[in-house]
Amino acid sequence: MDRRKFLQGLLSAGLFLTPVTFIGLRRKLYKKRYFLRPPGALDEAEFKEQCIGCYKCATACPNDCIEMAGFEHGVENVHTPVINARNRGCILCMRCNQVCPTGALQEIIPTEEEVIKNTNMGLAVVDENLCFSFFGRTCGVCYRACPYPGKALSVGLFEQPTVHEEFCTGCGLCEQSCIHMPQAIRIKPAHQT
Repeated sequence: MDRRKFLQGLLSAGLFLTPVTFIGLRRKLYKKRYFLRPPGALDEAEFKEQCIGCYKCATACPNDCIEMAGFEHGVENVHTPVINARNRGCILCMRCNQVCPTGALQEIIPTEEEVIKNTNMGLAVVDENLCFSFFGRTCGVCYRACPYPGKALSVGLFEQPTVHEEFCTGCGLCEQSCIHMPQAIRIKPAHQT
């Protein structure tokens, strides 16, 4: 074997192994990536069966919070609607479920009563070890971002947030607004509990 063939073989092996290594690292990085489904989504298995990836919900969203999942969300979720609450939470307008042609997103009448009763995107969870309000600093940004302040989210001393499960829709507006890095309040998705 001459030196030229050896170097070509080494280069070929390097070019082959680099994408394999990168794909493996990406899987590890995205293994615990959480995302929300739009309001009105069926149970996860049924949702994936019904959703045809038509993009109508994403197109109808005036807040532009619905994205169509790529491979970073797992092969089984490709071309299904997802919401990344840190980037942009849902404003609960319910336009997405009004345009869904398959019923993967069940229609919800956009009144406060109906939205609270029928929307279960997830649940806000406060990390008291990160939240500024639990260290004697007044914040309350999440409370002011909540579409149902005083119901889904209330505040106490130094505006310490308390989440009320029965009213929290999991819209993600609190997570989006949190000024702490990493977020002191996050949405635990309903389909990943």
